[in-house]
Amino acid sequence: MRERLAQLTSNILNPFLVSLIVIILLSVEATAGSDDALKWSLISIALSVLPVFAVVIYMVRQKKLDGIFVNPRQQRSGIYLLATVLAVIACFVLTYLEAPKLLKVTFITGLAAIVVFMVINRFWKISLHTAFVAASVTVMTIVYGAAGALTILLLPPVAWARIRLKQHSPAQVAAGALISAAIVVVVFWGLGEML
Repeated sequence: MRERLAQLTSNILNPFLVSLIVIILLSVEATAGSDDALKWSLISIALSVLPVFAVVIYMVRQKKLDGIFVNPRQQRSGIYLLATVLAVIACFVLTYLEAPKLLKVTFITGLAAIVVFMVINRFWKISLHTAFVAASVTVMTIVYGAAGALTILLLPPVAWARIRLKQHSPAQVAAGALISAAIVVVVFWGLGEML
């Protein structure tokens, strides 16, 4: 039962879905109307979440990855490289299209995090599940204040699930959360998105 619950938690609160929800929420927050929010959501998702997810699915089917959310550290290198290239392209496209500043800052933050995690991945399998949730919690807290801070309640179940499934050690789970949250604070503060 605990294994099933851990698997369910890990599958639901995965980096792709968490990113999708954050992009939609930030698009709504950063725009004046629903048409603009929809436009920026679709552009942002098309530049980031969808291509990486499609490549991961393809690689799983080609047996180049053991699973969508279960794979050895060495199998992640190509995904990190792809995500880095897409993040650079997304930052340029969003700047060119004059996207809302909040979205641009979020994508710059994502690029910084990907680069840091790609370097760490050469030596250690840091938890992307806890990294994405912790980064999202930090962004939601910056943008929505106390209401956004309530999303912290999602972090313990994700951390527990990744440890329970033996995908990460407690140190890898903690490092993923702490490093990603720190990157969000530094980039948002540096680019003037924090009070």
